[in-house]
Amino acid sequence: MAVAILSGCASASKDIAGTYVSPVMYQGYDCQQIAAETVRLQSRVVELGGRLDKAASNDKAIAGVGLIVFWPALFALGGNKAQEGEFAVLKGQADALSIASVDKKCSTLAPTKVAAAN
Repeated sequence: MAVAILSGCASASKDIAGTYVSPVMYQGYDCQQIAAETVRLQSRVVELGGRLDKAASNDKAIAGVGLIVFWPALFALGGNKAQEGEFAVLKGQADALSIASVDKKCSTLAPTKVAAAN
């Protein structure tokens, strides 16, 4: 039963895999545009990742209380799947930007992976 309950919990940002986004999407970008888009994207990743991590933490606390003390609290579990989907796309876009940066030999933007927000 505990496994079924915990599977309904929100996912932490570090546990969300990126969705594939083709680097062709950024083919028309120059190095400055790639850098600017990366900064914009990282800002959104930090914001959304923080919300997802907080929701995951809250769900774990609710699950612990619900299993021990008050089982109706378990109905409050569940992450926002739309936000988790958006986060996966953001990770994919970051990977695509990184590839585009390498392809264009941009010196101002080092290839990076999107770090999970803490």
